[in-house]
Amino acid sequence: MFAAKPVIMKPGRFTQLYIMLVLAVKRRESLLTKDIREQIFEYMGGIVTSMKHKSIIVGGISDHVHILIGLNPDVTISDTIFNLKRGTSLHINEKKLCHHHFSWQDGYGAFSYGHSQLDMIFNYIKNQEAHHARETFRKEYLRFLKEYNVVQDEKYVFDFFEEDDAVCPTGNDDH
Repeated sequence: MFAAKPVIMKPGRFTQLYIMLVLAVKRRESLLTKDIREQIFEYMGGIVTSMKHKSIIVGGISDHVHILIGLNPDVTISDTIFNLKRGTSLHINEKKLCHHHFSWQDGYGAFSYGHSQLDMIFNYIKNQEAHHARETFRKEYLRFLKEYNVVQDEKYVFDFFEEDDAVCPTGNDDH
């Protein structure tokens, strides 16, 4: 988790745009192990802050990440995703934080929330390990798409390996 300094918007601009971003590790490999996860989440929060967004929380498990931000309206979501993926991939690979080459899958999820939902989504992201002991990433992600009425073609959704319907195998890794 990462808490950032408040971002002060320009005069005459009053926005309150909260977005949860979802990124998946390429081939859903369990590369974000517990021993490096906090460092990576902090680094991601720093990228978010450097783009003048408000980093509220970064969390996840070994194969995917959720990032809740207060969106800077001057920066597109796709530019934010590009910088997050590029920056973290370079950092992880340059510092050799993984035993294998690290990269993110193509695509991302972006879901909007109102101010009254922030506590709920903050706790949801904070408790990802416990959540994924009960629900697979595939079920979680497809549920988000359905709840937000996002029409999708399965071939364009994240690559998912076959998972047990009851438990996500990467939820409680001890690597």
